[in-house]
Amino acid sequence: MRRQLTVITLIVGICGILKPTNAAAQATDWQQVPIPALHAFHPQEPKRIELPNGMIVFLQEDHELPLIDGTARIRGGSRSEPANKAGMLEMYGDVWRTGGTKSQTGDQLDDYLEVRAAKVETGSNADSTSISWSCLKGDFDDVFKVFTDLLRDPEFRADKLDLAQKGMDDSISRRNDDVGEIAGREAAKLAYGADNPYTREPEYATVAAVTRQDLIDWHHTHVHPNNIILGIVGDFDSAVMEAKLRQAFGGWAKGPAVKAPDIEFHPAKPGYYLIPKSDVNQSNIRMVELGIRRDNPDYYATQVFNEVFGNGFSSRLVQNIRTAKGLAYSVGGGIGSGFDHPGVVRLSMGTKSVSTVEAIQALYEELDKLKTNPISDDEIKRAKDSILNSFVFNFDSPDKVLRERMAYEFYGYPADFLERFRSGVEKVQPADVARAAAKYVHKDQFAVLVVGNTSEFDKPLASLGEVKNIDITIPPPPGEKREAPAAKPAASDPEGKALAAKVVEAMGGLAKLQAVKSMQADLTEQDAQGGPSSAVKVTIVFPDRMHVDVQTPQGPLTIVVTPDAGFMAGAMGVRDLPAPQKAETMQQIQRDMVYIGQHLNDPKFIFAAGGSETVGGVETRIVDVSAGDMAIRWFVDPKTGHVVQEAYEAVGRSGQMHGETVLSKWETTDGITLPALHRNKENGQDSSIVEFTRVEYNPAIDPKLFEKPAAEGTPAQ
Repeated sequence: MRRQLTVITLIVGICGILKPTNAAAQATDWQQVPIPALHAFHPQEPKRIELPNGMIVFLQEDHELPLIDGTARIRGGSRSEPANKAGMLEMYGDVWRTGGTKSQTGDQLDDYLEVRAAKVETGSNADSTSISWSCLKGDFDDVFKVFTDLLRDPEFRADKLDLAQKGMDDSISRRNDDVGEIAGREAAKLAYGADNPYTREPEYATVAAVTRQDLIDWHHTHVHPNNIILGIVGDFDSAVMEAKLRQAFGGWAKGPAVKAPDIEFHPAKPGYYLIPKSDVNQSNIRMVELGIRRDNPDYYATQVFNEVFGNGFSSRLVQNIRTAKGLAYSVGGGIGSGFDHPGVVRLSMGTKSVSTVEAIQALYEELDKLKTNPISDDEIKRAKDSILNSFVFNFDSPDKVLRERMAYEFYGYPADFLERFRSGVEKVQPADVARAAAKYVHKDQFAVLVVGNTSEFDKPLASLGEVKNIDITIPPPPGEKREAPAAKPAASDPEGKALAAKVVEAMGGLAKLQAVKSMQADLTEQDAQGGPSSAVKVTIVFPDRMHVDVQTPQGPLTIVVTPDAGFMAGAMGVRDLPAPQKAETMQQIQRDMVYIGQHLNDPKFIFAAGGSETVGGVETRIVDVSAGDMAIRWFVDPKTGHVVQEAYEAVGRSGQMHGETVLSKWETTDGITLPALHRNKENGQDSSIVEFTRVEYNPAIDPKLFEKPAAEGTPAQ
């Protein structure tokens, strides 16, 4: 019992120690609780060393874990690459690592590093390239040797460049898939200028123009010790590490200094810019103009303004436009800043298509309120508290401080710029914020970009002012450059008609084809990158009905097109197809080989011979087939009558595109012979592989298959 009482007494004593002060105990409101002053901010500074050859080294000891990480940042990036070879630095950053060294291939380096749970990586950005490593302390010497070999003696193997170019081509083909990416990319062009190096886009032609020698030349021009800042953090002794670095790099001779390019900024004229996107149900809105550099005296005031106006859930934009008016899925923005070039003043919003113009006007209202309802002292106090209370967490580890310190060295900022931030924010006054807002945010100077479905806008965008459309069409690869189509012939020519007849005969004959009123097929579709395949079931009733069922990772998806309707139905409900997609699906029916074959003797169908071309080792004859708006090119093997390739213009994932399909694996069902394997390309790039596993002609088809299902809670339309 005495033991229990002793423990209880101890607990009571502790509780007494932890009792609140009298001031806090008497508080009746949380705002009366005293808030202690922030501790002084003195981050652990790395040791700076400058070698005789000009290499700058930062050493940051951190003995918490037995790890050593390092990064070399090298002056010169994509903003300095030739415009006709845009994308070169991105491929350089890739092939630098995958190409390996003269003694080891990149694949061999992968194996060498993997058994040590280490990594060495390379990359690039607008103003620099980098090579970094991460390893266990015990493996440092082995991994550091790989790092230095790659830094000084890379091989840039040709096969890895070819692989990188194919990867770039794939990225180009998909760059218009994501609406948010489109908005961000094109808004930056409006802010900086379409031809500005910071916004330059790789194209098929610029990627194809890059050679292995280009990568070698870039490396020899830029990778010199006086252009390198090396930072190392981890479990090491700085004196020992310094000795190793001097031994490794001390004999490396200086090279020519890299000069930063002189870049001019030519923002777009204020006004409205539109990218129509008919396959979306919301609009992405960007308002942009040039921002500031971080060495601007107003930098700290702009940070406070941003916190009040557009950063976080307590900002004016979120509270007034998203929360109060319900107009935005996301909204925010502020005055952007860059280290050595202007940032972008950017206001961003995502809203429903039907509230596009209303949302833009709501943004304008918030800008007007900066004059009629100036930012208050209370708002500024909350903003400064938020910035300062969260500031330390951005630099709460030695490696974060090292990265920031390296950035200041790279851009020529004072070594104590990090420490200056806190005092700079603390000194900001309401007048400073008001001045910064008036100086850098101009309602009448914004270029306003909208990416969205114009058919669903609440009002035409032109109701706000003159609108300029932006073309985001992807130029085709060099070998796929197409001239304007020649005028269609008025009638078939004898050779074209004879080749078409041979195709029809090889398929089973005209009588067989004309007996087909409908067809149903099961197939699998896989993207060209080898991802998982999808099961697809297609039902066609000629001449103008199609029903497609696709099994997707998100669940089943149905697409239906008839003369009167076009819609898709899936996990997200029922949606009408955009007009271009409906028209393209109808065109697919018209381009079907069976359908064309049925109309061999129809004068509305024109078969015109157009020369020869070798396809897959087969000397083919070209037949251009057209009827009304439908047009397709057949590459016919004159020996077998098989169409070994088709070429056509279509609407793809990224808009208008040139399609090609290589046909093979001919199989016969019910006397009709068709290709079971289709290898598809978009703009010269492999896109998908389709294989038919079952075909049935004139099956029993339920007419309800083409009826639009009822949306949840509503009757069918």
